[in-house]
Amino acid sequence: MRILVVEDETGLADSLRRGISAEGHWVDLAHDGHRGLDLALTGGYDAIVLDLMLPGLSGYEICRRMRRLGDLTPVLMLTAKDGEYDEADGLDSGADDYLTKPFSFVVLLARLRALGRRAGAARQDTLQAGDLTLDTAARRCRRGEREIELTARELAVLACLMAEPGQAVAKQHILDEVWDSGAGADGGIDPNIVEVYVSSLRKKIDSPFGRRSILTVHGVGYRMAPDGG
Repeated sequence: MRILVVEDETGLADSLRRGISAEGHWVDLAHDGHRGLDLALTGGYDAIVLDLMLPGLSGYEICRRMRRLGDLTPVLMLTAKDGEYDEADGLDSGADDYLTKPFSFVVLLARLRALGRRAGAARQDTLQAGDLTLDTAARRCRRGEREIELTARELAVLACLMAEPGQAVAKQHILDEVWDSGAGADGGIDPNIVEVYVSSLRKKIDSPFGRRSILTVHGVGYRMAPDGG
């Protein structure tokens, strides 16, 4: 499996990387919430080991944003907290499983294997608007039977729009979800980047098919036509 570990304790993160890699899995690391969210949305992982208390964004918030964008990658949440309310909050935010520190590494590996089996057996990650289909797990987009090649960022922007077909999606919301601009102006993100990506999407998913699926909502942002244009 391809696994992302988001853990700010570098010693524990390195230990997890070495141990999980020794089992034959590919492991990427992130040490803060912002980087973790970015990788989670674009990395195409089979499972994510997510610490609860992180600098920048908490594990709760990362999980909530993933689920709002239709990303159903299995999440195993780690925390130093111990209590049924913390566990309930983690699961309510979209986590699939929960492990309290300190934990048995053998148990963690078993939980990851179980998540992988469940995801493989029952994953439904498809967003649809008319004949426009987006598989967020496989990172594939189709218009009818025709495959459309999109970059990771284009896929994330499209998922943000297709998650709420027919509803106006604010440009700032897309920035917050896809570029994690909630950190504010210090992040150095030009808000016009959304327009650039929407323009690119229109050239790929609409123009070649004579469609208009991404509609501009003046003064707000964009809206995905429920019928796919």
